[in-house]
Amino acid sequence: MYKRFFNLTRNPFDLTPDPSFLFSTKRHNEALAALYYGVRRHKGFVVLTGEVGTGKTLLLRCLLQLFKQSQDVAYAYVYNSRLTPAEFLQYIASDFGLPASGKNKGELLLELGHFVISRGSKKLTTVLIVDEAHHLSPEILEEVRLLTNLETTNDKLLQILLVGQPELDQKLDSVGLRQLKQRISLRAQLDPLDANETKGYIERRLLIAGANSHASALFPAPTIAAVYRHSHGFPRLINTICENALVTAYAKQMRYVTPEIIHDIAEDFRLDVVQLPDAEPNEEMNDAEVRRAAKTLLDLYAALRKPLPHDAEIRVPLPIRGRQA
Repeated sequence: MYKRFFNLTRNPFDLTPDPSFLFSTKRHNEALAALYYGVRRHKGFVVLTGEVGTGKTLLLRCLLQLFKQSQDVAYAYVYNSRLTPAEFLQYIASDFGLPASGKNKGELLLELGHFVISRGSKKLTTVLIVDEAHHLSPEILEEVRLLTNLETTNDKLLQILLVGQPELDQKLDSVGLRQLKQRISLRAQLDPLDANETKGYIERRLLIAGANSHASALFPAPTIAAVYRHSHGFPRLINTICENALVTAYAKQMRYVTPEIIHDIAEDFRLDVVQLPDAEPNEEMNDAEVRRAAKTLLDLYAALRKPLPHDAEIRVPLPIRGRQA
């Protein structure tokens, strides 16, 4: 819609994780190197964590591109981690191209074991990648631990990458998963971008989208500062803000994005609203309410002590305030 108006060849801030838009910060480079090294050196078990919107899935897409360029790597990519243990194993087997329909857990494990061992004997690499791994149940994480037992005396036959939000670290720190935690060979973490990286991130995406020399003019320095203020450096939020900013600027027939546009978008998306945990209402009762509550309790106590006919019914006045079930 706005591409021709701003002389762009593609949408610069699309939310789809496109590897061609990877912005290589030091942390992203280190994380990608850790994942690739862990797989290529058969380290066995690698964990990547990062907050929502820091670019974990985009980094995984870049890693998968590298794997596709190799003839000796086969991978299963699990992106729906809300599965039962049997469904989890069935999904993995199916993604590896193995017959999985109608097989029980034992048969699936046998199929996977033969597949991984066969590839290992040919010096081939087999990888299991689990995205959104913070949603994995303890039962599935235990299955993951057992899969790491596929090894020789010198080598891990199945490389496992777990990618998720910081809650994954909390799960792996639990006492029940200490055996799994001890098997982690490499860990990496993604953080939000700082102010300078946010500037570089926006300008790089504009350049890739064809902005060329007018990239800095389209998003002036004060505008980028406003984007950083409201996004806190999270790439996904940067994309959301900047995409809507371009649409707004186009609608107003403005050739560049102003800080005011960014502030309005942040307000529309409620980006500065902090949601506090739910709390019980803390309402103070006045003297009349206290007296009525005390009388209700006394009436109830008296009614319970009084012997009643078998068909009688106790009636207690309701308090004027209270939660309904």
